[in-house]
Amino acid sequence: MTDTPLRSALSATILAAALTALPSLAPADGEVNLYSSRHYDTDDRLFSDFEKATGITINRIEGNADELIARIKAEGANSPADILMTVDTSRLTRAKNAGVLQPAESALLEERIPAHLQDAENEWFGFSQRSRILFYSKERMPEPPLTYAELADPKYKGLVCSRSSTNPYTQTLLAAMVEHLGEEGATDWAQGVVDNFARNPKGGDIDQLRAVVSGECDVVISNTYYFARALRKNVKGVTEHVDQIGWVFPDQDGNGAHMNLSGAGLAVNAPNKENAILFLEYLAGDEAQKYFSAGNDEYPAVPGVEMNENIAQLGTFKQDEVSLSAVAENIPTAQKIFNQVGWK
Repeated sequence: MTDTPLRSALSATILAAALTALPSLAPADGEVNLYSSRHYDTDDRLFSDFEKATGITINRIEGNADELIARIKAEGANSPADILMTVDTSRLTRAKNAGVLQPAESALLEERIPAHLQDAENEWFGFSQRSRILFYSKERMPEPPLTYAELADPKYKGLVCSRSSTNPYTQTLLAAMVEHLGEEGATDWAQGVVDNFARNPKGGDIDQLRAVVSGECDVVISNTYYFARALRKNVKGVTEHVDQIGWVFPDQDGNGAHMNLSGAGLAVNAPNKENAILFLEYLAGDEAQKYFSAGNDEYPAVPGVEMNENIAQLGTFKQDEVSLSAVAENIPTAQKIFNQVGWK
């Protein structure tokens, strides 16, 4: 891609000061059309800071990830979309496979974002992370499982709860198990977990945490940021009972705790391609990375960036650094396994 004065100035600033000097950049003309399925009000700060720093206007269209992917595809060569932003590796890979993304050539992005958190062909990049871990009742389960594998142990029969197999977070976790254990091993694990369910899978992650409090379940699978949110503000049915809930980052002596991401990619027919890549590079900067953590209790994607105190309270841990690009390719296998073992 051809460098321009704005791009050269921006890249130099980012590399020298990790984007902390972004607001000092001279204003530029133009816009970025962002198709986003992230519905967090706190992201408004991310967008407004970029606009102030660059003078580039962000036009945001929000919707369900699958709807946005279908929309970009239907719009074809005339699509105004510059960037697709969404949560979960499976959705980003779905967008890639649908042909609605293109490689974003940026040495800065490749340097700042760890290799396992970006697409092998640069069609998407992760900008924040969440860990899918185990939460349990301190009172009823003094010895919680320490690994994902233990969730399938018969000693936990009738105690485990999870979201349904239609949820992307659940799909990606099993897809990671396929990557680590192979299809047969992942099938055995999924069958064991189903055999240990306290009830049929239902509800969101907050519902899983509430089920620990109510006694419906003794150990559940949930993303970290839902619990961190309950530490930061009042989440009915959870915040007033956080002292009853313990947590485990699984597989600390093995692969590490499963990580998923929120990320974005460059739209295949982006009319404002250069500005779009500038925005992606901005998201990889220290200030934006800090705000991902502060605004939605997520882990930064860039190593070494300070995280907010609520997520920090959960402690340090070993992360699973399996390639999420490779994991996403296992989603069809994971869906087959869910059907086979009766994980509703």
